[in-house]
Amino acid sequence: MRGFTLLEVLLAVLLIGVLASAAVPAFQSFQQRSDLAVAIDAVAQRYRRAQALSRAVSGDAPWGVHVAVGSVIVFQGTSFAGRNASYDELVVLGRSVAPSGLTDVIFDPLTGRPRSTGVLTLATPNGDTRFLTLNAQGTVLYD
Repeated sequence: MRGFTLLEVLLAVLLIGVLASAAVPAFQSFQQRSDLAVAIDAVAQRYRRAQALSRAVSGDAPWGVHVAVGSVIVFQGTSFAGRNASYDELVVLGRSVAPSGLTDVIFDPLTGRPRSTGVLTLATPNGDTRFLTLNAQGTVLYD
């Protein structure tokens, strides 16, 4: 007779299980770091986009950026709550990235200067953190 014994099959399954249990946490950590890198770039680009739209006085109103868990939104209006939602530009981010700090920024028409400045912190559950700084001139700095 040809084939595999039950013991050989069980050993193969056990070996695959051990390898998978080691690979899954490494993959999750890699995925969170990747989500964080994509998120910091996406937020910086959205700040620049809202600033450019405000400088151009597009829609005859200021533009801003709202950052939340899982998304960043470029919006038209003087506040996120009072925005014109038909102009929203949504970018979906990884759900593992949690923002804190400067989550809402409005840029003044013509000058493009932000009405609020500070640091936006993006963090993942595994402890990775990135910082994005917006200064009074509207320059976006991040590491």
